Amino acid sequence: MKSSLKPDRELKNWIRDIRRHIHRHPELGFQEYNTSMHIRQKLRELDIPFHFEIAGTGIIATMGDKDPSAPCIALRADMDGLPIEEKTGLSFSSQNPGVMHACGHDGHVAMLLGAAALLKKQSIPGRVVLIFQPAEEGEGGARTMISQGALKGVDAIFGGHIDRHFEVGRIGVEPGLICAYTDSFHIKISGKGGHAAKPHETVDIIVVASLLVMSIQTLVSREINPAFPTVVTVGRIRAGSAANVIAEHAVLEGTIRATHTKARKKIIAGLTRMVKAMEDLYHAETYVEFTKGYPPVVNDPTAVDIARDAASTVVNDSGVMGLPYPSLGGEDFSYYLEHVPGCFVRFGAMKKGFENAPAHSPFFDFDEKALPVGASFLAKVALTALDRIDEIRAVKKNVIVHRARGLRSGRAFATP
Repeated sequence: MKSSLKPDRELKNWIRDIRRHIHRHPELGFQEYNTSMHIRQKLRELDIPFHFEIAGTGIIATMGDKDPSAPCIALRADMDGLPIEEKTGLSFSSQNPGVMHACGHDGHVAMLLGAAALLKKQSIPGRVVLIFQPAEEGEGGARTMISQGALKGVDAIFGGHIDRHFEVGRIGVEPGLICAYTDSFHIKISGKGGHAAKPHETVDIIVVASLLVMSIQTLVSREINPAFPTVVTVGRIRAGSAANVIAEHAVLEGTIRATHTKARKKIIAGLTRMVKAMEDLYHAETYVEFTKGYPPVVNDPTAVDIARDAASTVVNDSGVMGLPYPSLGGEDFSYYLEHVPGCFVRFGAMKKGFENAPAHSPFFDFDEKALPVGASFLAKVALTALDRIDEIRAVKKNVIVHRARGLRSGRAFATP
C-alpha cells in the first residue's frame, strides 16, 4: 500500500532546515561546492544512490527500478545564488558577502530533497531521476548537465519555480510558452572627443547614446504586435571620464525578451538598423553584437495535463491556476524541453511583508510553507507520469523527430 505524499511535521522541519542552511551559504553558478556537499549528505541520509561532479557541481540521483530501459521521469532543481548583498534581516541570512539566494533556488533544492524523502516510502513503477543543477542564473548549467548524461533514458521532466505573486497553496500550470527568449546586446558608439566647452569640434557620443536609448523604446511600442509581450531594456551605459570632457566612446548593454519568434527577429533587425542610423545622423562610428540567450520554455500539453492532475491532488482543484501571461524572465529548463517533453510550474509562495521585494532583489524572501507543497507536487507528478508512461513516450517520439528536423534546418527548437 502506498503511504501518504503529504509531509509530516518532522519532514516539514527537515525540508525547512535544508532551505535555511543553503540560504545561509549561497554560492554562484558552477561554484556550488558546499551546496553540492550538503545535498549529497542528505541523499546519503535517505540512502539514495547518486553520481556527482556532473557539470562540476551537479548531482544526479536515481530512485526505483535499476533497469536503464525502465520508464523514467526526471525532476529538476537549480542550486545557484546571485551576486547580491542580502538585506532581508533574516536570522539565516547569507554568510557569504556579496552572494545571496534571491530567486528561491534554495527552496527548489529543499523541495526536491523533500520529494525524494516522500518517494522513498512509495512503490515506484519505474525510475525517478533527481537532477540538482548548477548555474541556472545566466550560465545555462542545464546544457552542460545534458551533455554529461542528465537525460539519459529519461522520458519526461518536471520542475517548478517559487513565485511570490500568489499565495501558498496555489500551483500555476499552463501549456505552451511560459518563459521568454533571453538575448542580450552590446553596442559601442565612438566619435571625436574634445573639450566640453567646444562641442562643435566633437561628435558627442553621450548625446548620441542618449538618443539611441530613447529611440529603442519605439521598437516595442510601434513595431511589435501588442499581442506579443516583448521588452528591450538598456541595463548599463559606460561613458566619459570627466565632467568637462566630451568622451570618445560609449558602451550600452542590455537585454531583449520576446515571446514570439517573429517579434524577436524584428527587434534584433530594428535595433541593428537604429544603431547603424546613428552613423549617418551624427557622424558616429557604431558596432552592435547580439548574444543568444536561453530559448523559451514551452510546456508540452500532455505533460501539463499530468502536472494538473498531480497539482489537484496536492492543493485540490481550487488551488490549481493557469498562467495567462508568459513571464519575460528566462529559464534554462528550456534546454531540457528541447530533448524530452515536460512541464515547468509555479509554486505560490507570497510572504507577508515581502510582497514588494521582487526576485533578484536584496530583500527577496518567500513563505516557507510553500516548501512541503512543492515537495508533495514533485513526488506526485513523478508517480502520475510513470502511471501514464505510454502517453509520455508517444509525445517523446514527436519531440525527438521535431528536434532532428530543427537541427537539420538550423533551428534549435520550435516556438509558437
